[in-house]
Formats: sequence, C-alpha cells, structure tokens
Amino acid sequence: MRDLNGFMSHWNIWESDEMDEGFSVGRRWEDLDTDILVKIFQSFDIFQLTSGIAHVCSAWRLACCDPLLWKTLDLSMLKSNFIKIPLEPYVYVDGRSDKTLTRLLKISLNLSQGNITSLIFHFNLYVSDEQLTYTAERCPRLRRLVLPAWNRIKTTGICKAIQKWEDLESLTMPSIANPRDLIEKIANNCRNFSELKVMGPFDVSFASTLAEYLPKLKVLSLRCSMLIKDALILMLDRLQCLEVLNISHCLLIETPAPPAPRRIIKELDQTILEKASRLREFLTCMADSCIMCQRTENDEGLMRWYKYEEGLWKADEVSSLSL
Repeated sequence: MRDLNGFMSHWNIWESDEMDEGFSVGRRWEDLDTDILVKIFQSFDIFQLTSGIAHVCSAWRLACCDPLLWKTLDLSMLKSNFIKIPLEPYVYVDGRSDKTLTRLLKISLNLSQGNITSLIFHFNLYVSDEQLTYTAERCPRLRRLVLPAWNRIKTTGICKAIQKWEDLESLTMPSIANPRDLIEKIANNCRNFSELKVMGPFDVSFASTLAEYLPKLKVLSLRCSMLIKDALILMLDRLQCLEVLNISHCLLIETPAPPAPRRIIKELDQTILEKASRLREFLTCMADSCIMCQRTENDEGLMRWYKYEEGLWKADEVSSLSL
C-alpha cells in the first residue's frame, strides 16, 4: 500500500495548503476526478489493486472497475507454495497458497467485470480445475492465455475453459502427452485462434494434431524444448498458413529406426531450410556458445526454469509472445 499512502499524503498536504491560504475547502475523496484515479491506479500491481482500495469510497470503487485497469490480469509474480510428489498430479500445493490464489482471483475477477482479455500465470503457479473454471466463467472476452503449468488441470478442465473463450487467439501451454482433445476443442470453438507456444517436448504426435485441427495456425514457438526432426518437417510441410516459427535453442533430435540411437542435430540441413524459406520468420539458434542452447541440452529438452534467472521463462524471440 506504499503508493496509496503516498498519494493520500500528497492529497492531504494539497488540501492543507488551500486551507492556509484562506480558501474554504469542502472537497471529499470521492470528488477526485475518476480519470486521475484510474491513471494513478494503473501504476499499482495486482496485490495493491486487490488490497481494499475499492472499499475506500464509491468513486474509488468505480475507478477500480475501469476497463483500462483490467485488460491484462498478470499473476506472473505469484507462485504456489508446493512440494513435488511421485504420483499425479506430481505436486502438492499448500492450502494457504491455494486460498491466496482463490482470494486474488475472486477480487480481481469481480473488479474486472468481464473485461480481461489477457491472463498470465507463473510457471510455478499450479491452478486447479475449480480455479480455472471459476476464472473462465468470468473472463468471456479472453484473447490470450499464458498457463505454463497444468499439473492440477485435467483435460476435461481445460476443455471446459476453452469452451467459454470463443475469442481466444493465443495460448502458451506446457507439452502434454495427448493434445488431441484440447486442440480439437480450440479448433471447434475459437474461430480466431492463430498463435501457440508450447513449453516442453514436441513430437510427431503433437505436430500431426496441429496439422489436422489447426491448419490455419500462423505463429508457433517451441523455443528451449526438445523437438523431433520429423515433427519439424511435418509442420513445415502441412502447416501451409504458418508465418512465424521459432525453434531457437531447441534440442533437435533425429530418431532413426531401432536399434540406432537418437542423435542430436547441431545444424539444420538444406532440405529443412528450403521448406522454411516460405515463412515470414524462421527463428533459430543452435550455437554451441549460446548459453540458452547449453541449458536446453543440459536439461534434456525440458527446461528447469526454476534454476535460472527469475522471469527468464517469459522471454520469446517472437515479440507477440514475449511477456
């Protein structure tokens, strides 16, 4: 509440100065222009906006609900307090951590009044099916979803949410073993969907599912992931509407017929480069000297983002996907 307290102190000093000069000041807090309040509140983070300022007075409540404050609900600074467990969902989230997220969602979604178009979660924020459904029902205009962790979300849960988001255009998601149901739901429900980022291993099954259900996909980022060479070729052949493909820092793997072992590819061959030449942007980096390429290889194509600089997971060479 530091910004709020500072603002209130400034207002009180200004009011006192007028009194000293002999003016009769009858202004109240709610007399402050709403546009000014909104401008001030735009400098607040999500914790400050949901800390109770909407209850100061009716004018502040009105300002707190202004659509300008709620285009994006950014929860990328909030992490779950969790421990890893050997069985599904492979994480156990502390009850107090869950309550904090639920409270934050309830207050934010109440104030936003359905105006959120972009929703961002931290890669270590483990949302439950119930929390996701609650959010989806109150964000009918959502266009962009960044949700890197699905450990506690079932396929039915994410598909139920997608059903609510007819305007969804962009999704950042983890790699999942069976993407068909989800991708089919997006294809049938989200007519303007055009942008996908997958954070994790990407195989032929995932590639063929995209080609089957999302042939009009325009932007795809697979950066810092394990990428099977045959999956890359399949996408270049069948995603004819694709304009931007980012495979920067990927661990590119060739899988010859058994018993031959997998092989890491250090350089793209001419066939792939020719297929990719039709793209508006084909973003690559496979340099041995690149620290991100080294990290992807060390993590075997499944980045342990918690080991690295805070916020590094938000980066992307595609500007529209970078946070």
